[in-house]
Amino acid sequence: MPIFYQYSNVGNSVIQPSTSHVRGTALHRFFARYLLQDAISVFEWGLPDIWRNYTNYFKYGIYVNGFETVIETDKFGVIPQVCSLTGYDVCMQPTHCVIANPLIRATLMPRIGKQCILFRLMPDYGGILDIVNFYADMMSLTAQAAGINLLNTRVAFVFGCANKSSSDTLKEMYDKIIAGEPASFLDKNMFRDDGSPNWQLFQNDIKNTYIADSLLIDLQKWVNLFRTEIGLPNANTEKKERLIVDEVNANNVATGSKVEMWLEELQKSCDDCKRMFGIDISVNWRVNPIENPSGTEKEVAANES
Repeated sequence: MPIFYQYSNVGNSVIQPSTSHVRGTALHRFFARYLLQDAISVFEWGLPDIWRNYTNYFKYGIYVNGFETVIETDKFGVIPQVCSLTGYDVCMQPTHCVIANPLIRATLMPRIGKQCILFRLMPDYGGILDIVNFYADMMSLTAQAAGINLLNTRVAFVFGCANKSSSDTLKEMYDKIIAGEPASFLDKNMFRDDGSPNWQLFQNDIKNTYIADSLLIDLQKWVNLFRTEIGLPNANTEKKERLIVDEVNANNVATGSKVEMWLEELQKSCDDCKRMFGIDISVNWRVNPIENPSGTEKEVAANES
């Protein structure tokens, strides 16, 4: 049906078994929330004291929306504002910002570079929610798989039953075990006259079906891949005996190159803001992934020496 995913979750929740959901789940929101905080923490900002109440608004606006403008108002002075863009110049770049704020008297449309300064994270004016949501999806799936596998290691059985009554009995037994009860009791009708059970068991080799440990390693790999995307120093390599410094250096370059471009965009806007409004705004690496490599590189260098 043409409905949003929030309502599809409601509709599917009454189906057994329900379909697998990623986006829109509490688990996805959990990962997305903290991945976004990781991304925002990459750069260290120096903002005016009068912007104390605007700090989070300013940062989240840039990272989520992809761009944000700084304007001078009669009532609030020089402030940041989330905006949309309109107009285009000869290079097909936007010329004006559109600001709609109920506390500002009218919809403003200042000209970029003349009446306002536009901060943008990327050259294409995009935010990072696409990156955050992708890795939150993958981490959600991995965490779900680990949880299901851990659940199945407690009772890794498939039961073949003769009738619905036997099936309901075994379901109740399974529910009690999953609930943590130390023992479950069956009626004698579940056994034949010779004492053998009147159901069949399939796949009870728990050791060979346990993969939660591998999934947790995969979860850490997703974390490292995300950190490489957003410029947080990490090894992003599997621990191996002859890991060399050059391999880790290559990852440090990959970590810093793209995000360095984001930093240049923001620093240029900081300089423009100082020239137009006379306020000091600065941004720089919190930890430079190239100048301050991950601990793995130091460890490998020590081992090689």
